[in-house]
Amino acid sequence: MRTRHLLITAGVTLALLALPGTPALGTPGSTRAPDGRGLAPALFAPAKKATKVALSVDANAGRHPISPYIYGINFAGRTSGLTKAFNVPVDRWGGNATSRYNYINNTYNTGSDWYYENIVAASGQTLTATVDRNRAAKSASLVTVPMIGWVSKDSPTSHPFTCSYPRSSFANQDSFDPWDANCGNGTKNGYSTQLDADPNTTSTPAGATFARNMVSSLVSRYGTAAAGGVKFYSLDNEPVLWNSTHRDVHPNPLTNDELWTKSQATASAIKTADGSAAVLGPSDWGWCAYYYSAADDCGRSTADRDAHGGLPLGAWYLQQFAADQKAGGVRLLDYFDEHYYPQASGVALSSAGNAATQARRLRSTRSLWDPTYVDESWISDANGRKPLTWIRTMKAWTKQYYPGTKTAITEYNFGGLESMNGALAQADVLGIYGREGLDLATLWGPSKASDPWAYAFRMYRNYNGKNAQFGDISVKAGSAATGKLAVYAARRSRDGALTIMVINKTKLSISSKLTLLNFASSSKAAVYRYSSANLRKILKKSSLSRKGKYLKTSYPGYSITLLVLPKR
Repeated sequence: MRTRHLLITAGVTLALLALPGTPALGTPGSTRAPDGRGLAPALFAPAKKATKVALSVDANAGRHPISPYIYGINFAGRTSGLTKAFNVPVDRWGGNATSRYNYINNTYNTGSDWYYENIVAASGQTLTATVDRNRAAKSASLVTVPMIGWVSKDSPTSHPFTCSYPRSSFANQDSFDPWDANCGNGTKNGYSTQLDADPNTTSTPAGATFARNMVSSLVSRYGTAAAGGVKFYSLDNEPVLWNSTHRDVHPNPLTNDELWTKSQATASAIKTADGSAAVLGPSDWGWCAYYYSAADDCGRSTADRDAHGGLPLGAWYLQQFAADQKAGGVRLLDYFDEHYYPQASGVALSSAGNAATQARRLRSTRSLWDPTYVDESWISDANGRKPLTWIRTMKAWTKQYYPGTKTAITEYNFGGLESMNGALAQADVLGIYGREGLDLATLWGPSKASDPWAYAFRMYRNYNGKNAQFGDISVKAGSAATGKLAVYAARRSRDGALTIMVINKTKLSISSKLTLLNFASSSKAAVYRYSSANLRKILKKSSLSRKGKYLKTSYPGYSITLLVLPKR
């Protein structure tokens, strides 16, 4: 994608390029512990003094369902062992390459991620291979449908590939593919001049009819969503970045009107082909796209926004779908979906980093919900120093502008996936998603199933190795110091058990008296723990005795602990 204000998003992070279909997972200069555990040595200093933090859980307060779809992954089937590690409820087939994916010839274009080349998908990475794999794993599929206006033509299956800026047409370019000397990056004069490509070189026009036929082909193969076919469809990928990621076919900045016109036509085409499927959009990259079209260039201009009622782009988008349903009687948008990459230095799509970066990563999860937290990045100035509270903002917008619309974050990554620090952040994020009532989320860029981030998912989805899960009905949980000890709680509808997730974000052991209200249970709680002491296993610890309404114990530094109390 592109760099703007230290913009961090999938495909390209800062100056790093990812190979087609491979998300960038690290940045230069990260710090790893000598023992390979991914935490800076200073963070492993032995605890000198225990601290105390009071916790509370009320099993009758704050009750609401936790959607299973918040535990989703992008391209889950491509990560070896992941579907066995925990039950992946939804697998997203998305990212830059899907914007121009042609389901007829299984060809996509890499765009600015890699020299604008047409690539024929490998046999195991085609759309149908992905859906086949998901069905075998009992994961719902979320498929991205192109609406940029172009999809890839046929291309050779090996170099030289068809590309938008061939050396034969543009001899003077700043960079050429080291594996294909004919394909350039489309700029010259030290990246200051962008070259104009003919879209027909690599692509063929594709509108709403293409979208309808694409979905129809999946319905023909798998049945409708209601009959077990593809359940979710996304309206392309990050359209506000099209004039950067796919500028060879879409050089002009996206406007409000273009976004709405294409979204309405594509959503209508999807619903015509499968009225039981759910549609998600606009699936855009981050803060600038939440509030401004590409034509307004992240607020450098407000002309497009002012011409459309002065509303943030996301709010206006919802308003248009609401008006369309009122006029036509059909709901075309089911999920308000945006991507979320924390912009603080060294956090998203990065390795663990030094002590300061790791502390910043653990604080950055607060930007999803905390009205007292001001983001530690360029966003704080762009947002007038106001807190983001992004999930709460999404829910407020849907309530005001299109009631009944669910919320989704189909790309996110808080970094440090190889480390305990990243596992702590991931466990915190999953707890926040459940507590705040997000309806669907899919992690971008999963690494190995044996890495710590995956154990954070296991704590919610398979903590005992026998598919036991965190509860599905959120209940009220509170901590006197969430920056030190975060707590999330839920009832499990299957057996009535109360599950409590406690995350110690500090290097110190923290003792806590947990006050438990309105839950009659046996006298003991089962204890499962993942910690820096063993990064390859969730350990079952000694049961914890309940004394009246209290559970008293200590939580080791850098640990994720699950308490399971059976219903009496």
